[in-house]
Amino acid sequence: MAYRKLGTKTSEHRKSLIVNQTVNTIMKESIETTEARAKEVRKFIARAITYGKKGTVDARRDCLAMLQNNKEATKKAFDDLAKRYETRDGGYTRILKLKERRGDNALMVILELV
Repeated sequence: MAYRKLGTKTSEHRKSLIVNQTVNTIMKESIETTEARAKEVRKFIARAITYGKKGTVDARRDCLAMLQNNKEATKKAFDDLAKRYETRDGGYTRILKLKERRGDNALMVILELV
């Protein structure tokens, strides 16, 4: 799977950034970030919710591994979000555009769960 570089130098930093933003979005249900980062993170959010909708032990372990053993986020994805989106086939997130960030003119957005 090809990823955007997202202003990081190493793949470890990029994966950590994506996982941390995924966990924060699941826990807080809304974060403010750049548009490129939001577009990458929503793939992982969709995957975590899909694991939650499966509800199996194997899916829980896969979700835990993907979220770097964050038990609170995995529990919320399986208990709360899976029930909320059980009739929805996809499109769990919404991206609302804000203004450009001062300094580098990166487009800032709000990534939130629908």
